[in-house]
Amino acid sequence: MAVKKADRVKAILAALDAQYPYEDKCYLNYSAPYELLFATILSAQCTDDRVNIVTAQLFVKYPTLEAFARADLAEMEQDVKPTGFFRNKAKSLVFCAQALLHNHGGQLPSSIDELTKLPGVGRKTANVVRCHIFGLPSVVVDTHVKRISARLGLTKNDDPTKIEFDLMKILPKNHWIRYNHQIIAFGREICKAPNAKCHLCFITNLCPAYKSS
Repeated sequence: MAVKKADRVKAILAALDAQYPYEDKCYLNYSAPYELLFATILSAQCTDDRVNIVTAQLFVKYPTLEAFARADLAEMEQDVKPTGFFRNKAKSLVFCAQALLHNHGGQLPSSIDELTKLPGVGRKTANVVRCHIFGLPSVVVDTHVKRISARLGLTKNDDPTKIEFDLMKILPKNHWIRYNHQIIAFGREICKAPNAKCHLCFITNLCPAYKSS
């Protein structure tokens, strides 16, 4: 008899809880809330490790939000160049700093609507901030969550926003943040792209992608 999707989701979450006891771990280094926002902007199409190398110097060179807001755009482009898409990212950092100072008194807003109005901030970046800075239940759809949620049959969509809403419907709200962290750890260790280490996986019995391979 086929397992109902709701029961399969419960079993997947229980297995993830057993394998990865929850901890509020962030792979991006930061010491101020806006630094996490900026690091997440830089992480688009770039590894967290490379972003951490860049921000280690960037946050020293620009130690305040005001310093980012006053930065020369061409110089900022060179500062963030190793993260890729450096022209757009440089604009996002400088203009975002200006917007935070002018519109929010230098503080990060907590609402998804206000965050996504900031230059260079999409739903993924906004949800990272909501999770780590404000502790608000949010589903972050990064490359790991997108890939693995599809493999597990939890979504049929490819668009990150649609995936986010799919997961919000089927995951208990108190598991949203936990799922983000657990899937990232799972994706880094076992369910890799392009070649998953299925021989090491603890949920192959619940994975449609494994059963069809």
